[in-house]
Amino acid sequence: MTRPVIGLTADLRDDCLTVGADYVRAIERAGGDSMILPVGRGASALAERCDGVLFTGGRDPATEAFGQSTHPAARLMDPRRQESDLALLAQCYASDLPALGVCLGMQLMGLRAGARLEQHLDDVLDRPQLHTNDHVHLVEGTHLAGPVTSAHHQALATPGGLEVVARAPDGVIEAILDPSRRFWLGVQWHPERTADEDLGLGVVRRLVAAAAGQVVRRTGMDLKEGGS
Repeated sequence: MTRPVIGLTADLRDDCLTVGADYVRAIERAGGDSMILPVGRGASALAERCDGVLFTGGRDPATEAFGQSTHPAARLMDPRRQESDLALLAQCYASDLPALGVCLGMQLMGLRAGARLEQHLDDVLDRPQLHTNDHVHLVEGTHLAGPVTSAHHQALATPGGLEVVARAPDGVIEAILDPSRRFWLGVQWHPERTADEDLGLGVVRRLVAAAAGQVVRRTGMDLKEGGS
């Protein structure tokens, strides 16, 4: 049986490409197969073979290109990865390819849509530690609500042109989507490490389900019938 192929954006540190095994396991459990997307032009070519893309977490983006000075506390991602991920987001958006942004991935979705980034939650929250070190906290939303696992010190301050669909009790934006796309969802937490079924594996399943629809559109193959 053919399974949807989900591209995973690789991190780039010390000139090494890495992807957390938790992402790969989550996609497999959700019914998809993974394809690692390297940093650079190769990501674009490989994404054309994918039925959806998961934009993984990572270090902090430089924000000058979005009209903000980068905060001194920022732990910057490799600029080559930032350029590559933003180009890939634009490609996915233009082709309406299903996309899920996790943590950094959500923040990049927001920045390219005109959002403003809160670059150091310690500056604005009484208890920023609730969002760090894989702490479990609640999110509240109409369709996304429950306990999640987070590890970040930055978050979107505004959603730009996207719709906010979940927040933490302290007001931090936890999920965004673009209703004009078939599937364009960003979550601030890490679903691949979240134990709650709906907000953990369930979020990845939503991406894989949307990607299955992409397979049908691309090949005419109904995966429910087990075509290959």
